[in-house]
Amino acid sequence: MSTTAQAGASGASGFGGRWPLALRLARRELRGGLRGFRIFLACLTLGVTAIAGVGSVSESLLTGLQRDGRVLLGGDMDLRLTHVAATPEQQAFLDSRAEVSRVAEMRAMARGTEEDSRRVLVELRAVDSLYPLFGSAEITPAGNLETTLAKRAGPDGVHWGAAIDGSLLRRLNIEPGALVRVGDIDYRVTAVLEREPDRTSRAFTLGPTFMVARDSLPETGLVQPGSLIQYHYRLRLDPGATPQAMRAALTETFPEAGWRIRDTTEAAPGIGRFIDRLTLFLTLVGLTALLVGGVGVGNAVRSYLDGKTPTIATLKCLGAPGRLIFQVYMAQILALALIGIVLGLVLGAAATYAAAGILGDALGWRAELGLYPLPLATAAAFGVLTAITFSLWPLARARSVAAASLFRDLIAPAGGGAGAAGKLLRATLPALLVSGGLLAALAIFTAADRRLAFFFVIGAIGALLLFRLAALGIIAAARRLPRPRRPGLRLALTNLYRPGAPTASVVMSLGLGLTVLVTIALIEGNLSRQVRQSLPEEAPGFYFIDIQPDQVADFDALVESFPGVTELRQVPMLRGRIAAVNGVPPSELEIPSDVQWVFRGDRGLTWMREPRADDHLTAGQWWPADYDGPPLVSLHDEVGRALGIGPGDKLSINILGRDVEVTIANLREIDWANLSINFVMIFSPGLLEQAPQSHIATVKADAETEDALEIAVTDRFTNVSSIRVKEALEQVGALIAQIAVAVRAIAAVALVAGVLVLAGAVAAGHHRRVYDSVVLKVLGATRRSIAQAFLLEYGLLGLVTATIAAGIGTLAAWLVLTEIMRADFVFLPQAVILTALLATAITVGFGFLGTWRALGQKAAPLLRNE
Repeated sequence: MSTTAQAGASGASGFGGRWPLALRLARRELRGGLRGFRIFLACLTLGVTAIAGVGSVSESLLTGLQRDGRVLLGGDMDLRLTHVAATPEQQAFLDSRAEVSRVAEMRAMARGTEEDSRRVLVELRAVDSLYPLFGSAEITPAGNLETTLAKRAGPDGVHWGAAIDGSLLRRLNIEPGALVRVGDIDYRVTAVLEREPDRTSRAFTLGPTFMVARDSLPETGLVQPGSLIQYHYRLRLDPGATPQAMRAALTETFPEAGWRIRDTTEAAPGIGRFIDRLTLFLTLVGLTALLVGGVGVGNAVRSYLDGKTPTIATLKCLGAPGRLIFQVYMAQILALALIGIVLGLVLGAAATYAAAGILGDALGWRAELGLYPLPLATAAAFGVLTAITFSLWPLARARSVAAASLFRDLIAPAGGGAGAAGKLLRATLPALLVSGGLLAALAIFTAADRRLAFFFVIGAIGALLLFRLAALGIIAAARRLPRPRRPGLRLALTNLYRPGAPTASVVMSLGLGLTVLVTIALIEGNLSRQVRQSLPEEAPGFYFIDIQPDQVADFDALVESFPGVTELRQVPMLRGRIAAVNGVPPSELEIPSDVQWVFRGDRGLTWMREPRADDHLTAGQWWPADYDGPPLVSLHDEVGRALGIGPGDKLSINILGRDVEVTIANLREIDWANLSINFVMIFSPGLLEQAPQSHIATVKADAETEDALEIAVTDRFTNVSSIRVKEALEQVGALIAQIAVAVRAIAAVALVAGVLVLAGAVAAGHHRRVYDSVVLKVLGATRRSIAQAFLLEYGLLGLVTATIAAGIGTLAAWLVLTEIMRADFVFLPQAVILTALLATAITVGFGFLGTWRALGQKAAPLLRNE
């Protein structure tokens, strides 16, 4: 008799279900070691580690971002104007209240002084003597940045200095000290720019940095009316001044200035949003791993309780009530869960230090090392609720089944029939709903995007039900299939539905992990396909920007006469931002997340008399070609649908510092994927025609003529910059590849959890596998035939599980791409087939290990025990 049974006999008078006795019995049970709970601990530790690690790393990055906000932003505040610089009155106001550093940014073409030298698009940054207000720019050779950029005499004349990104030296095939032409003047490369403290505050860049003195910018000839130049005014506030007070003063004094104002809480808003979204996604994947582990927890508890059948039966025969049985083993589960959770929290907290070591300064700032209580507490809560939720059913079964049934369970597993199962379900359902509801609520209310988290919870519940039904379907189908003549195949099919078969466990655990992998593989494959395959074939080869109105005719003539050019599209453009919708400013609107980008800053604007051939209106009508009335606008239909506005509604657009009210004439579909010239807002003729503006053009040309075309255009029009679309797409593709590595890594956690559960299922059935092997060997079966039968069983199970996971994963990927990312979906069979092969290999591999161990058992000891 076990120690628990002995304790139960000696304390029979205390069988009242009180917790002190339950805790004493549980402690004595745990003296025997953790055998049977290793998979339990591994599953729980893995899931908690994933959630704690993702949350802690995210918090450390965002805290570091806020800590270094002034350095990353370039000041206590950053004011940005597009197209036009601040007026003398505005500059005087700023100088009276803060120390001001002025920076101008634009795109330009850089090339060596040789005629055949390559042209490279650069990010031209013209900085003043105060740059940077915070932090430091690192250059080689080391020195004072103002002196490095100053105008000085050299052996070949007087030139302004420039500090450039090292990659530009390689692309132009030049050495430091060489001359590089930008616009109308030659700069001497006096230093290599190793680090810009405010680099992170800029979002996506299309070229290497070319830093020059701000006083040199007018000499380049690039500053033209309508040129796409961003003027930044970085402020070091006077002591006692606050960003909030300065923002209020700016708004009150210059209500129509059109500033885009940021303070240190918004130092890198794009990166901050990206970290938030990536954290949400990785947390959901971590939750998936925890749910998969939850299946393993349930399996481990059931397997452990099956091994305790004699003890439970003895206690019940001695008068122990079901409540005491439940309390004893729940106490054990919670104690072991605490161990797994603590291990997971330690590993999750350590992930912060590991991430800081790997990332270093790659993001432009360092993570803030430390312990972050909120993500750790959240992960611990997830661990506790998962352990309780997935343990309730096997614990309820042990509590409710009669003692006699438990004794019979030694030779025939107790099921009790459908009536007993229904009664057990009714008794357990309230507790399952409470614990499961708390788990779902925790997932939703701790997520940054509660709507997405809600759909994740619904999807997870649906997936669990689908895989459970799929397992029941496999068992039912295997039972009804005709018996094959081959003994091995017949045994394999029979093993799928025999008592104690691991079918349900394998399908549930491995299926969830594989579903995540299929979903991620299809999403990543579709995004990569659009960036690297489809888009380059359909996209224009070049964007030419900053074409001046008086250059348009000559530009068109040059491009159209160039051999190999197949398409030229050219439109006027300037920048503006939405200041109000029907009189309500964006800050007071509830803007759906998928269109918030439209309101975050300036947007490109254009005007047209007639719609283009590929413009499709979804509401309203286009204005007449000779329209000459109050300004109208054609709005992107997704913005209209998201805000519930359409023809007749009013928008206030800030253009060059002046708010202009326009009426929506129509809503228009936009296909951003083809990379043709598209605008969120297209104006009617009249208003924008007289405003300072430049033109933008797209050109499609044969690949062999692209270099010559770029040289011809940029030589003829030195102020015009060319953007090679394929190079931009390569940058996007590289970014997607980097993100994919992190996503695949965390997704692998879900698969590892599934593999652990699979290992647990195989281990749980090891005793029955040994028994079957011995009986078959005694009846004359060879090792080879037995191994083949067992491997066929696991091969069929893995293949069917992979098929189901492929279907559910494909559906999930389609929903994410089409409904959340608004992208096209193409089924990629290669990703699904590889996943199916992986599933089958994993299942067969673990099945083989379990079978090989079973085949090695000698028959005599087992038969003597029987």
